[in-house]
Amino acid sequence: MPVPIAFLQVVDSGGGSRAPMASLFATKPLATLTEEANEQGAHTLKRTLGPINLITLGVGAVIGAGIFVLTGQAAALHAGPAVALSFVLAGVTCAFAGLCYAEFASIIPIAGSAYTYGYATLGELVAWIIGWDLVLEYAFGAATVASGWSGYFVSLLAQMHIDLPPQLTATFGSSLYFYDHQWIPVASLPKAAHTAGLPHVTGSFNLVAFAVLLLVTAVLVVGIQESANFNSAIVVVKVAIVGLFIVLGSAYLFHHPGLAQANWHPFIPPAQGPGRYGFNGIAAGAASVFFAYIGFDAVSTAAQEARNPQRDMPLGLLGSLLLCTLLYILVSLVLTGLVNYTKLDVAAPVALGIDATGVRWGGFVVKLGAVLGLGSVMLVMLLGQSRVFYSMSRDGLLWRWASAIHPRFRTPWISNIVVGTIVAFLPAMLPIERLAELVNIGTLLAFTIVCAGVWILRRRHPELKRPFKTPLVPLTPILGMLSALYLMFKLPEITWVVLFVWLAIGLVIYFSYGVKHSKVRAASLVGLASTPSDRIG
Repeated sequence: MPVPIAFLQVVDSGGGSRAPMASLFATKPLATLTEEANEQGAHTLKRTLGPINLITLGVGAVIGAGIFVLTGQAAALHAGPAVALSFVLAGVTCAFAGLCYAEFASIIPIAGSAYTYGYATLGELVAWIIGWDLVLEYAFGAATVASGWSGYFVSLLAQMHIDLPPQLTATFGSSLYFYDHQWIPVASLPKAAHTAGLPHVTGSFNLVAFAVLLLVTAVLVVGIQESANFNSAIVVVKVAIVGLFIVLGSAYLFHHPGLAQANWHPFIPPAQGPGRYGFNGIAAGAASVFFAYIGFDAVSTAAQEARNPQRDMPLGLLGSLLLCTLLYILVSLVLTGLVNYTKLDVAAPVALGIDATGVRWGGFVVKLGAVLGLGSVMLVMLLGQSRVFYSMSRDGLLWRWASAIHPRFRTPWISNIVVGTIVAFLPAMLPIERLAELVNIGTLLAFTIVCAGVWILRRRHPELKRPFKTPLVPLTPILGMLSALYLMFKLPEITWVVLFVWLAIGLVIYFSYGVKHSKVRAASLVGLASTPSDRIG
């Protein structure tokens, strides 16, 4: 994206001289990062998280929409039964990035995730781009998940004979029809259903999605330990429900082997067009289900709240990734064995799968698991987003209120409240189309930068102490970058357009505010930055 020349001729706040281009790529000194990591007191984040908390944070973010919604859609539209291989491909891409995240988190154990790592290696302008990109990933991702949560929650209440006013369960202008004893959005109706004669209303405001995001925001404001414990409890329940589906489904297939044999044949259906079946469909499926993995990197945003980040951050990142990938593969194999892949393009494919086993109470349990699962995803995404804002504000690139710490709760409470409220309005008022793909492209861009940063850091500073070392450098970072870029180019063109528009908005904020208040850039301009031998990058 070209940057206007006027933006590059920035007047610094000190003396009015034009800033050199190099100052836009000033890196953050290691001494500063170490000092921030060791800060203590009422105005700092509280270190209370252990390895179990970090693993459940990752699992809490990952086990959600992907396992309850995207598995069926990817099978029906892209990969067929080979959707299991799509999860393997997406998981391998995440593994390359996860190894790089783990090395960075052990060296730089502070909040900020890919933003901080980019600042340390590739410079301020790149750091700003990736930080702004993470806002797209976490904030808009939470809004998308809230929409899905609302649908499952309303359906669960309807199954319990509790009916909410349908106008307050959908966005403005959305059409809902009363079908099968509940109000259903027109897009979620079975393909064979006829709308003629069905009761019909128009949505006005999704109060359910709005309220749940405000509730999650309140939990985050109260404290990180309380949030993590709440998340851990939810994770235990929803993993148990996912495990129950795997056990019930596997037992049914074991007693009906002909069903699985018929539904799994052919395992890779013949190609029927770009991104639909065949080996190309497996790659397209991996790009579409990548949303299922979004959030495991959010573990790294909690590095400044981990008790022993050098040891526990790699465990949290890689442990949650391994566990979730295994669950995704098992669920996709069982689901496509129970139900033919051509019938899985529905709102609740896992519920459809468990219905095939004849377990009547299965649908209720799956919906309960979806409500809990999506709830924890929202919590971790908003947690990660507020910590990125906190780090950017501490560096002077965003407004000071974003890094204000509550004296009692020791959380970035203003950032939580402001962002949580804004995000709450998105699913309540706006129909968000293709947002999963938009969030995917943001995450893949973050992965690319983190992988590049590890390689650069190894070459520039091989002497640094690394409690965790990414294996096979530079092969692992290169494979991470290539696989992430490959999946990015498998996404629809509209996602690239929106990404560039979003980054353009971010650059306007950076050049109108960030360059004037950047602490690292100010030090670089007046010669106060550390010498190259003291710096990362």
